[in-house]
Amino acid sequence: MSATTTTPTARIFSSDNVAGGSPEIVEAMAAVATGPALPYGTDDTTAAVERRLSEIFERDVDVLLVSTGTAANALSLAALTPPWGSVLCHRDSHVNNDECGAPEFYTAGAKLVPLGGDDARIDPEQLRTAARHKAGDVHSVEPSVVSVTQATETGAVYTLDEIRTLGSIAEEAGLRLHMDGARFAGAVAALGCTPAELTWRAGVDLLSFGATKNGTMTADAIVVFDRSLTSELAFRAKRAGQLTSKMRFQAAQLDAYLRDDLWLRNAAHANAMAARLQAGLKAVPGVELLGAADANILFCRLPQQITEGLLAENYAFYHDRWEPGVVRFVTSFATTEHDVDHLVRAVVRHAA
Repeated sequence: MSATTTTPTARIFSSDNVAGGSPEIVEAMAAVATGPALPYGTDDTTAAVERRLSEIFERDVDVLLVSTGTAANALSLAALTPPWGSVLCHRDSHVNNDECGAPEFYTAGAKLVPLGGDDARIDPEQLRTAARHKAGDVHSVEPSVVSVTQATETGAVYTLDEIRTLGSIAEEAGLRLHMDGARFAGAVAALGCTPAELTWRAGVDLLSFGATKNGTMTADAIVVFDRSLTSELAFRAKRAGQLTSKMRFQAAQLDAYLRDDLWLRNAAHANAMAARLQAGLKAVPGVELLGAADANILFCRLPQQITEGLLAENYAFYHDRWEPGVVRFVTSFATTEHDVDHLVRAVVRHAA
């Protein structure tokens, strides 16, 4: 079930996309709304975002601002994959299930090869096999790039060692490495590591730097570690309609997002709310927690009477999408302790 306009915001746990914008980000957009600024990303605010991301990642990076995570993923994969290539990804990844074919479209036909692994994390041995499968055989697609999702679609987080292992496998096979970081801030906050350790130091060439789920409104980014790809990405972004004329509004959002570590504070709060929800549900008879919940997504199995009771109280969450009885709850930077505790009390009430 998805949220409707009649559902109180405090009862929407279907997605972190339902949250609005952080006040700091709204104020930053208002501040650049008056007066002139150079267009198409040549303004001072866009330059400031690139400098700040270079500081955060501890090296010079190039940055392309885009309006959606789908654009970031599809354009990144198109720059890393020839039309006769393949993208090795988890079968539950967003690029495989939720991009409406955008990666295939922007790569001009590259094939997505889904792999298995617990908690939507790619199994290293499956990747090792797929990375060599029919390599160099003109009768098959050529393994070209590995795409990992951090945090994953089930709320799990790849550890540093896991990312390094996948990066090493990709490097040994001559494959590029892309990271779908729609919830990248949540992963960094959960691991307590540096963004550099989690990306280019582990072999990542391009990062889809997600921000919309964590406080911005219309701003995500592609962070380019292999800067030989920048020129091609710039042309692809323009051709895809992602080079906005008044880019200062996207840049202002990301500038505020990165200032004073708002991005990490927002993510840490979302993670903490998911942990609070997990602790509350764990004690409810009949509720079965499923998989890892390292970030802000929690899967569990609920008895039918609990699901029906919550829906009757106008709670919004995804249910029965994966298999009967399985539900997903997602918290955000805007979720409060009261929101979580109210949901847990409702579950307890219907369990009784």
